[in-house]
Amino acid sequence: MFSTLNLRALGWAFFWTMVLLSAVIAGSRNLQNYDGALYGYLFGTLFACFGIVYRYAVWLQRPPTRRYWRRSWQLLFSRRFAVYAVEAVKHFVGNIALQAFIFRRGTKRGLAHFLLAWGCLTAFAITLPLTFGWIHFTLKPGTITIYETHFWGFRVFEFTLGTWMASMLFHGLNWSSIAVILGASYFIHRRLTDAGQIATQTFEMDWVPLLLLILVSVTGLGIWWDYEFMRGKAHDFMAITHAITVVLFLLWLPFGKFFHVFQRPAQLGVALYRAEGEAGPQVVCPHTGEAFASKMHIDDLKEVTRELGFEFDLGDGRSHLDLSPQGKRAALARAHLDARAQSGRFFG
Repeated sequence: MFSTLNLRALGWAFFWTMVLLSAVIAGSRNLQNYDGALYGYLFGTLFACFGIVYRYAVWLQRPPTRRYWRRSWQLLFSRRFAVYAVEAVKHFVGNIALQAFIFRRGTKRGLAHFLLAWGCLTAFAITLPLTFGWIHFTLKPGTITIYETHFWGFRVFEFTLGTWMASMLFHGLNWSSIAVILGASYFIHRRLTDAGQIATQTFEMDWVPLLLLILVSVTGLGIWWDYEFMRGKAHDFMAITHAITVVLFLLWLPFGKFFHVFQRPAQLGVALYRAEGEAGPQVVCPHTGEAFASKMHIDDLKEVTRELGFEFDLGDGRSHLDLSPQGKRAALARAHLDARAQSGRFFG
């Protein structure tokens, strides 16, 4: 088993996990402001960090991914930085923030995905700083209704109990949970009724993530329900149940379907790559006489295929990759015809 480990990725995973742990210690003022009840969540988060970085590092070592990754940074910090920065921001807002690529597949599906995505993102944005001890609240000296918010031990702002600010801060996770439940419920309904989904779905990749998200959200709402309406009578049960579901989710996060959340921002580089390809010189197919791809893309494709052990060079110094899809089909047909001509049998 250990012989299959990627040592370079293992090193990066260990390094960034130690960086995160150091940030937890520093941000909580040597754990002075850390809530001991959150150690379970911290363990799950550190494990998730290690797994995510390891898998991401392995993913970046693949020749096609590595090529896109390097090209993306080269293009972004080239002389056309301003143009590509605007392009990156445009695609970030449209496809990541607004989830436009999902809305193109259907309004209901887009709305459900939007709720699911932003419910998860806002939940992480709230819980991770608390889990790391980076944010904590204290009563303002001499008052019983004003709370002070501290970040990394520094006081940043204060708010009064009973105000809209207090309500948003204390109930933000509730709204995130409701958004996640609504989004996940739609996709569960779709997987129960859509013939295409029923035929191709798997329990591990399609059902487990949705069930875990709903369990985390429901148990999180259960803590609020117990505090608000049951006077804390079921606090121990709800807190432990919620902690178990969250830790299970974090342990599963690097290996399941939601790893694509960390891959998705890399799509911004693909947008820059396409924009550069369209603006640069094009390759003309020698068979059709028409341009079909950018020269940058074909040159990169030749290098990547060589790295993967595929050789497409032709005897006359050209490459099979210089042909368009139509040209490749024509070349294959000619090869079949030549082979049959050499055999003396065109049929049978």
